[in-house]
Amino acid sequence: MTEATAVPRRLTGRTAVVTGAGSGIGLASARRLAAEGAHVVCADIDAERGEAAAAETRGLFVRADVTDPRQVDALFKTADDTYGSIDIAFNNAGISPPEDDSILTTGLDAWQRVQQANLTSVYLCCKAAIPYMRRQGRGSVINTASFVAVMGAATSQISYTASKGGVLAMSRELGVQFAREGVRVNALCPGPVNTPLLKELFAKNPEQAARRIVHVPMGRFAEPEEIAAAVAFLASDDSSFVNAAEFLVDGGISGAYVTPM
Repeated sequence: MTEATAVPRRLTGRTAVVTGAGSGIGLASARRLAAEGAHVVCADIDAERGEAAAAETRGLFVRADVTDPRQVDALFKTADDTYGSIDIAFNNAGISPPEDDSILTTGLDAWQRVQQANLTSVYLCCKAAIPYMRRQGRGSVINTASFVAVMGAATSQISYTASKGGVLAMSRELGVQFAREGVRVNALCPGPVNTPLLKELFAKNPEQAARRIVHVPMGRFAEPEEIAAAVAFLASDDSSFVNAAEFLVDGGISGAYVTPM
């Protein structure tokens, strides 16, 4: 790596908790936060992937089902007990199962499972993390929403879309509520990202992939590392006046009407 492309060391000595750290955006972000000097606590329900992420980032693995309040509380307590602070909470874990489709076909079980994994988990993580940050007088909470929280799609995943809208609204409210105590809360809104989750979804339906990529002005999906760079920015003091924001990293989708040929 050349000096011109070297990763800045903006997070030296800080503690970052990353949920869903075993793959995709979570893994790329754990790597980036560690590269910038943070102590990274890698949380995942998949022990093999989570342990691998922690080993790679020289961090700490905590197995956690982020829909379970006791496990979430234990996750953040372990992070604080180990490193002495919780400076960054990247609440990223989520699912997008094929059973979540049009409102006409999505069953209640699928609806509730997605809401628990994508929205309730973020609520629980914020509820657990923010008291540590208030005590410190500082902290950055980054919640993974989505570009679908700000626009509609005819290729619906109704519970996913609703859950991400909830994450966006909740992040905005928390950012406003705790701003004067030094705690910033932002909603990261990625566009489609080249992750295992998206690959699996589109491998089952190539037509759906083609239908979606045409709407991206840049003509491609994001790479996880590009989203991780945004996470690191929101975690750092470089974003000190960014709060209660919908932080779009979507290649221009949400601003597009007609895309280039």
